[in-house]
Amino acid sequence: MGPTLDIACLQTRPMPDFESALAEALPLAEQAVAAGAKFLALPEYCGGLTSEGSRIAPPAAAEEAHPVLAALRAFARTKMVWMLIGSVAIAAKAGRILNRGFLVDDRGVIRARYDKIHMFDVQLSETEVFCESETVVPGSEAVSAVTPWGRMGLTICYDLRFPALYRDLAQSGAGIIFVPAAFTRRTGEAHWIVLNRARAIENGCFIVSPCATGKVPGGGACFGHSLVVDPWGQVLVDAGTAPCMVRATLDLARVGETRSRIPSLDHDRAYSRSSTVERNAA
Repeated sequence: MGPTLDIACLQTRPMPDFESALAEALPLAEQAVAAGAKFLALPEYCGGLTSEGSRIAPPAAAEEAHPVLAALRAFARTKMVWMLIGSVAIAAKAGRILNRGFLVDDRGVIRARYDKIHMFDVQLSETEVFCESETVVPGSEAVSAVTPWGRMGLTICYDLRFPALYRDLAQSGAGIIFVPAAFTRRTGEAHWIVLNRARAIENGCFIVSPCATGKVPGGGACFGHSLVVDPWGQVLVDAGTAPCMVRATLDLARVGETRSRIPSLDHDRAYSRSSTVERNAA
């Protein structure tokens, strides 16, 4: 075994306000540190999440005044751990928000920010309609950052369905890619585990996916099942559906070993894109 990272996923429930969100997350963070974790990862909208029909309506604040962001940065600094703050709602112009994730080091310093690129605008049934773009301003930039454990890539939830983003992050050197999420229960039951495993296998990397669990105030439900998947596609941790903290030890040498065995990141070829290609039989 080469260098390792002891990482924890904090599987929290969607909470209606900043105070209850912190009351949910901080005890789990304490458990993780007591168990020896050096890196803590939280879900999407870990600063609070509610819904109003098809709209998401999380509590929001300016980045410099966001109480959940400030408290989690202080926790990272006090406990000397790194942290992936999956996302909190950052106030933007015209009453809209940014769905923004943060990578924070063990001094509480923000090392990277990522604004969710792909918006969850779907109609799952006559009654299950989601339109994230009604509320959220989408991001436009892939983000990764160098850490003591190598380069890490940041994504959020619905991004998981867009493999080109993960390819770009992996080819930039990311050996660990995060997918903090508030995946719906309906789509999670069908797709969550297979999509996480696929992104790990395609890119020969660890996928770390803390996911919120339980009912969303205002309507809807999150799937839970926070995952850690290794570069070969093996699920190392599945948190189930209860609020909890789960840990995994990542053998970081597995990234290089897997990519050397199946070097597909070096095998991409240019090709012409077309809606249809017809070839006449000889």
